[in-house]
Amino acid sequence: MIQDKDFTLRLIRQLTQALEKLLLGKPEESLMQKELDFDSLMKDIFRMDFSEVSSKTKEELTAMVNERQEKDHKDYYEMLGNLFYFKGKEAHNEDFLDKAKAFYEMYLQTSGIFALPVINRINEIKKALE
Repeated sequence: MIQDKDFTLRLIRQLTQALEKLLLGKPEESLMQKELDFDSLMKDIFRMDFSEVSSKTKEELTAMVNERQEKDHKDYYEMLGNLFYFKGKEAHNEDFLDKAKAFYEMYLQTSGIFALPVINRINEIKKALE
């Protein structure tokens, strides 16, 4: 059971790092060659594909995160923020951007980290949603 939690947390951190590189426009060659498969990653992390994850409300996703260990919440929130921000920009989907903003704000609250790139993304999302 502990190994499963560690594996899932590793997947979350790898996905977060990959999305950060994509958002910054600096993907590594291996990332480009490997092509992110969001559905399989979401199945490994949440036991459902991306379309199922994205159809859930912010409250439902937050409840899913709250079922995990509290020390891991910040990792989930950062990953969900990056995921919905990336998908929202890619598909020009305001619902995804709104979810990204909410999860980024939860990430900042739970982590206690001053993350200027995240704050800048929140401000960018706010302007896009106006």
